[in-house]
Amino acid sequence: MAQSDFDPYENRNVEAPLSNCDALASLMKGVIGTGILALPLAFHYAGFIAGSILTAFCTALLIYGMQLLVGKIMCMVESSRRNSVGYMTFPETVEYSFSVGPKCCRSISKVVAFFIDGVLAFSHYDEVWPNIDVWIYCAAVGLLLIPLFLLRQLKYLVPTNILANILLYVGFACILYYFCIGLPPLGERELFKYDLALFFGVVLFAISSVGVMLAIEQKMAKPAQYLGWCGVLARAGIFITVTYILFGFFGYWRYGDQVEGSVTLNLPTEEVLAKIIKVFISVAVFLTYPLSGYVPIDIIMNHYLKKNRELKHPHVIEYIIRIAFVIVCTLNAIAFPNLGPLLALVGAFSISILNIIAPCCIELCLFYQETYGKLKWKLWKNIVIILFGTFVFVYGSYRAVVDIIKEYGGKKAFTNAKVETPEVNVLSSTIRPIDQGYF
Repeated sequence: MAQSDFDPYENRNVEAPLSNCDALASLMKGVIGTGILALPLAFHYAGFIAGSILTAFCTALLIYGMQLLVGKIMCMVESSRRNSVGYMTFPETVEYSFSVGPKCCRSISKVVAFFIDGVLAFSHYDEVWPNIDVWIYCAAVGLLLIPLFLLRQLKYLVPTNILANILLYVGFACILYYFCIGLPPLGERELFKYDLALFFGVVLFAISSVGVMLAIEQKMAKPAQYLGWCGVLARAGIFITVTYILFGFFGYWRYGDQVEGSVTLNLPTEEVLAKIIKVFISVAVFLTYPLSGYVPIDIIMNHYLKKNRELKHPHVIEYIIRIAFVIVCTLNAIAFPNLGPLLALVGAFSISILNIIAPCCIELCLFYQETYGKLKWKLWKNIVIILFGTFVFVYGSYRAVVDIIKEYGGKKAFTNAKVETPEVNVLSSTIRPIDQGYF
């Protein structure tokens, strides 16, 4: 075991490190996306008060999962300290913690590490395309993405992230303007409703982006300031929570039971401002693509190609992989325009496993030979959270499979029709490609 005074933060070597402001801008862009457009629907399922409280609860739970995973006295940093290295990745932390955990976990440590790698990569396979069902246009968008996707460092993506944030928030402000026009009496809306499973499905999909969160912490100049009560993650979490609650609250207040799976469908399509909103959000999502694709490229390059050998031309190889990645995504978008149900299934895995279940399992294994605190409170706390994550996994997977059967089972062609039954499609609607309902 490493000496207790070894500080992993002081032994990191980061190329083009991020400042705290860079990290905050990238983090906000990595988490806040088109999923926010489904928040009014989430409040429709839960009501005003329950929706506000549970949105704050879900955000706090996911931030806690990140604090637990990356935190200074446990998990990733603790694993790095024990191994006297500057940084250990999520899969490496899983492998190490399982190897020192109960006997039943030690034999599967490598398998679980590979599994986490795969979930991380697929959780960011969520490319989005504008609302034109012409394959030539999809190909043009793919070509335009290539130069942007060749930016290798998160530091160089900060300007595009800031621009995307500006476009998104201008678009959201304009949507709030529509929300405030013709507001009905607040008493016409319900304070509490009980479709909580559907509510959690929407909110958890909207706020989860664990791969980007980890990548940002890894590339920070001062990673110790990422966590804590006043850290970058906590500040971003507070801002994101307030944004989501306001958006969901006013969207539900304005449209009530008429709210769509994406609130942009409620906007008047003939007005210029509504069209500008859709353009702004489309461009913001376009600029977000390199950030979403950063994680799978990092896994391919650093976890596999560079792991046990020195590459002669690593940058050239990475550029080739990046171009191939965009091409594959473009061909996939042309061949299968509605990826929503499939992505919902991937999302059910990523949210429940990466954000909720895995951090708790890592802590249980990492401190198996020590103590779980007075009355074993850490043990019981982790068991409760794992049970909740299992519920999200089972229910989310079930809903996604229902959508996949409906979409690809031969009863429905690939069309650009909007979701007509959000109760069935709610899980996929939060990450549905733009041409399938957002616009």
